Amino acid sequence: MEGDEADAELAELARALGHPARVKILRLLLRTEGCICGDIVSVLPLAQSTVSQHLKSLKSAGLIRGEVDGPRVCYCVEPAALRRLRALVGAL
Repeated sequence: MEGDEADAELAELARALGHPARVKILRLLLRTEGCICGDIVSVLPLAQSTVSQHLKSLKSAGLIRGEVDGPRVCYCVEPAALRRLRALVGAL
């Protein structure tokens, strides 16, 4: 990927991680084997709707994925996106 494209990709991923709650969510998902269904709200001192917005931002950037499991959504880290983020940051 050329420099400008890589810079734009890194900026997009950095925007997704631009809030402490999103960083905390990503750390939580990284520490957990498998997916988390519903436990994220109980760990953060935020309203359900606020957590949902943060999850949406992370998912839109491709850093996490959400899979429907009955009435709830289970969230996991997207390993390829995390590897890409690490590579982009490492190339600074």
